[in-house]
Amino acid sequence: MKVAKIISLLGILAMTTVLIYGFTIGDFSGEGSQLLSMPWGIVSLVDLYVGFTLFSMWIIYREKSLPTAILWTIAMMTLGFFAGSLYAFLALQTSNGDWCKFWLGKNA
Repeated sequence: MKVAKIISLLGILAMTTVLIYGFTIGDFSGEGSQLLSMPWGIVSLVDLYVGFTLFSMWIIYREKSLPTAILWTIAMMTLGFFAGSLYAFLALQTSNGDWCKFWLGKNA
């Protein structure tokens, strides 16, 4: 479980760094329209959001509260795997070393 916590913390750090970089240096609307004009840009975004959706389904399954699950899902869809890494880290922390509780949450 320690390795999983380290990986999730590295994910949080990496995503924080690239989000700050992207929002301070990049042009979201200009570069986004360029990305959407390329076939592989569209493929990449569909791939990304399929992953976000699958991860969000896990969040909804394991959360006790539907409003909390919805907020995490919104965070996932807007902040990407910054939110996913943070969610995984918090789930690892609250599972107290129990992998079953980590994966299944309320259903464990």
